[in-house]
Amino acid sequence: MSFSFLKIHLHENTATVILSRSEKRNALSRVLLEELLQAFEDLLLEKGVRAVVLTGEGPTFCAGMDLKEMAETAKMSNPHEQWEKDARLYLELIETMLHFPKPIIAAVDGAAVAGGGGLVLASDIVIASRKAKFGFPEPRRGIVAGIVSPLLYFRTSGACAAYLLLTGSIVDADYVKQAGLVQEVVAADQTWARARELADECSLCAPEAIAMTKRMLNETIGDSLNTMLTTGAAISGTARTTAAAKEGLAAFLEKRDPDWDYPNEDPEH
Repeated sequence: MSFSFLKIHLHENTATVILSRSEKRNALSRVLLEELLQAFEDLLLEKGVRAVVLTGEGPTFCAGMDLKEMAETAKMSNPHEQWEKDARLYLELIETMLHFPKPIIAAVDGAAVAGGGGLVLASDIVIASRKAKFGFPEPRRGIVAGIVSPLLYFRTSGACAAYLLLTGSIVDADYVKQAGLVQEVVAADQTWARARELADECSLCAPEAIAMTKRMLNETIGDSLNTMLTTGAAISGTARTTAAAKEGLAAFLEKRDPDWDYPNEDPEH
């Protein structure tokens, strides 16, 4: 397996997937999303791999979508089709992780925000360092966390989802542990090691039983989740076409506060 922005390490029954775009805070470009999809497809066929640890290289787990790439898309004469493709690509990755028949354990050291937080939410077990930060600041960029929202609600509660999504706040690992998103908080140098220990514990279980349990949790108990994710993808794609998104992305790249006092040009509101 050879990738541009991923590293894969095999340790007995465990595969570690490392987001390796640290100079861009492991931001999710289209290429990185496609590589993650390919990595999970490859690891599905690796019978010796019984669990996967997902982590990030450098001081940030994942800063979310590549906003520079998004801003370049916004400059296209008709970006709507590309927005829809981007939303479907991210949705495909999230659904692949949820339906992946082996446990996925996120080892989070540093910030996991926006789409990066979505990767954490799509994982089965989350280990965070005391330096970890979580948040969904999409509304501060004029966009909507359409795919992440139902996942956040599914993993935590409506109250927690409303607080994080409506304020755009960045919170620490202790907060999300109390909310149920994170299972354990450990020292930074123990994050991967603890995730690996849990992967070993998962490996003691029968693979067929693990696969059926994941289906029960994510498809039977969460029977409406797929519908909500699909709806969220449509909302996410539409939100990126608005004047708010244009202003929010421009403000981010220009390193200034967005100005929301503009005439509303959106066709729907």
